[in-house]
Amino acid sequence: RVYDDAIRDVEEAGIVFMDEVDKICGPAPDHGPDVSGEGVQRDLLPILEGSVVHTRYGSVRTDHILFIAAGAFNVARPSDLIPEFQGRFPIRVELSPLSESDLQRILTEPNNALTKQYEALLGTEQVELAFTEDGVAELARQAHRVNEQDENIGARRLFTIMEKVLEEVSFHAEDHAGSRVVVDAAMVRAQLKDLISDDDMRRYIL
Repeated sequence: RVYDDAIRDVEEAGIVFMDEVDKICGPAPDHGPDVSGEGVQRDLLPILEGSVVHTRYGSVRTDHILFIAAGAFNVARPSDLIPEFQGRFPIRVELSPLSESDLQRILTEPNNALTKQYEALLGTEQVELAFTEDGVAELARQAHRVNEQDENIGARRLFTIMEKVLEEVSFHAEDHAGSRVVVDAAMVRAQLKDLISDDDMRRYIL
């Protein structure tokens, strides 16, 4: 009964989000089996057009499922996808890069925001971690700056920035047990100073 209800919900209101479709932009090989990006696109076509997919919970019709595809397309372009695949996605939207303000919100607003994750993680080591408002702003500013100077990887840049800023505290958490560590703008700048100014180090570490 539960399976039947779930399958019906998927068939009537299901949404499938396919990320990194730019990775399947590739020509078919001259010989041998077609395991190229083009081959993957052709394998997906029947599902996108509407067909029956057999799962362990029963058969699912994909006729009314909403498919959303996304990709960075830093190297490839949407037009590099085969025409049939492009035709299954008639609405195309280009997103703007994340701003400093966007990155600040990502650091603080979600229930599983990165700042909250680090606070909880270090809390297990009896370390009280606190982020000041200017500290969060500086984290966002540095992430935005590196995205502009090097490859723009969006919010993922926050992970590498945060990891580097809190590297010493994380690896030596036992030495900070029972203490309060405050992440402010000065600390962020101090931890990133050498990396930000070195193009090679910044590119491969941040």
